[in-house]
Amino acid sequence: MSGTKKEKVLLDVRHLKQYFNVGAKNEVKAVDDISFRIFEGETFGLVGESGSGKSTTGRSVIRLYNPTDGEIIFDGTNIAKLKNKAEMKKFRQNVQMIFQDPAASLNPRMKVKDIIAEGIDINGLVNSEAERDARVEELLKTVGLDPSHATRYPHEFSGGQRQRIGIARALAVKPKFIIADEPISALDVSIQAQVVNLMQELQEKEGLTYLFIAHDLSMVKYISDRIGVMYMGKLVEVGTADMVYNYGLHPYTESLLSAIPLPDPDYERTRTRIPYEPVLDGKLRRLNQIVPGHFVYSTDEEVELYRQKLEKKQTEKAK
Repeated sequence: MSGTKKEKVLLDVRHLKQYFNVGAKNEVKAVDDISFRIFEGETFGLVGESGSGKSTTGRSVIRLYNPTDGEIIFDGTNIAKLKNKAEMKKFRQNVQMIFQDPAASLNPRMKVKDIIAEGIDINGLVNSEAERDARVEELLKTVGLDPSHATRYPHEFSGGQRQRIGIARALAVKPKFIIADEPISALDVSIQAQVVNLMQELQEKEGLTYLFIAHDLSMVKYISDRIGVMYMGKLVEVGTADMVYNYGLHPYTESLLSAIPLPDPDYERTRTRIPYEPVLDGKLRRLNQIVPGHFVYSTDEEVELYRQKLEKKQTEKAK
């Protein structure tokens, strides 16, 4: 994994809200006042179960949705307020997305070379057909596909190969930042590791920054520098991958961790799932720092309790 470069904040999300059917009886607060930062060159994992708001967060960041409220500062510009088409086009070149379902996100009527080159054409990044073909060939090689397959259609590829085409399409415009929205959940387990390893290699080679969205905490831990845990539109815990995975403090994080199976029959026989019961006491909670770099959604009074809980976990691990 690339070392975290903490010099520059590339993405700064401040008090983001994404509501649907605002004002109606069926109003949905998909993302409800969340804030986080992603540093240049790192992978920030966003994890949570279906309906937690993690994919909506990714789509709001790339402006597939217009945010209800809040700021999304990308590379110094508040893109939540962008209205100008030229500015939006420049932003979209810098920020790309890899989608969950590689079959649904590729146009079945287009040849692979045209799918990959679509962003190149829109942004006028090449001057001739020969240059375009050479760039597509280079991209196919980069993601481990045979350049001679450029004239095939998406249905002629396996799921893993189609996701590689999606990655090549995202890389085509030389972005700084890639949002990977559950990029491996539709793939066989044997293929998942290949795709994740490819993404890590590309991060090293191209200097990319990732927002990696998933529901599998063990896979997120493997690829991420830091992790944010989401529940019902709120960020409930943020910390380094090791801290969240080994010393998760919020009861929801503990519930997610208890669901991770391990290849150990003795452990599996005794593993107990920890159910999560949300606290509905009406008290004001926010992300509070428990120790440097580790934040938990809590009241000010609960901070000391979480610090004690962390000390206890660290003592038990040290035994």
